[in-house]
Amino acid sequence: MAEITAALVKELRERTGEGMMDCKKALTKAGGDIEKAIDDMRASGAIKAAKKAGNIAAEGAIAIKDNGKRAVLIEVNSQTDFLALQDDFKNFVASSVEKAFDQQDVTVEQLIEAQETERTALVAKVGENVNIRRLARVEGDVLGSYLHGNKIGVVVALKGGDAELAKDIAMHVAASNPEFLLPTDVSAEAIEREKNVFLQLNEDKLKGKPADIAEKMVAGRISKFLAEASLVEQAFVKNPEIKVGELAKKAGAEIVSFTYFKVGEGIEKPVDNFAEEVAAQVAASKQ
Repeated sequence: MAEITAALVKELRERTGEGMMDCKKALTKAGGDIEKAIDDMRASGAIKAAKKAGNIAAEGAIAIKDNGKRAVLIEVNSQTDFLALQDDFKNFVASSVEKAFDQQDVTVEQLIEAQETERTALVAKVGENVNIRRLARVEGDVLGSYLHGNKIGVVVALKGGDAELAKDIAMHVAASNPEFLLPTDVSAEAIEREKNVFLQLNEDKLKGKPADIAEKMVAGRISKFLAEASLVEQAFVKNPEIKVGELAKKAGAEIVSFTYFKVGEGIEKPVDNFAEEVAAQVAASKQ
């Protein structure tokens, strides 16, 4: 059984919106497995859905540079959002993304090394830590990119179509954050988990129903799940009457890939516990 830490309870609370004690109980019951705890809470009706892992807030900015055929995305983190809005930080981000784009083979580790002098000078000036966290490259026949403020960045690659269409789809990805491109990309494990949750939630409704009716109900839920999770099956945000895949097809295009960056995705910020800090200081003073 995994240790039920305060950080784990906090993450479950952030992802479900439930109380701390309820989250701790769910984690204890699930043996410390946060995904199982979420499934159990959904099955019991405590929650309808949970935020995807990685939606823990952290500060910084996403930057993109592309020329329609080649693009690079980077994430640079700061300790506060205040710094992320300052020109000194913005200039560092801009120079970093330019260098990443110009030096086509540079890795994130090499970019960090190349920018270390500039980064160190920035940290000394602002008194706050700054780090280049990640980098992604995208190449394709047609690329479109979209930045939502400085917090979310998306690049979409198409085969056929044009940059305007690719940008529209990138805007949709920024708004909807699909987990997969195609329904066939969804793992059997993810489908089975969704099926089990549905069966538990609808146990009373399914009792006494003919097997074929029950199967149709399950199939309907799985079909809805695949549509929610895969980009091509999602209703286009600008026109919900058409699916994203259909939008591309009508334009003579095929969606090859999408790359999504959100500031702080997957980063857990340390939480200061004032009571524990005071207790530790008192204990230390008695030694």
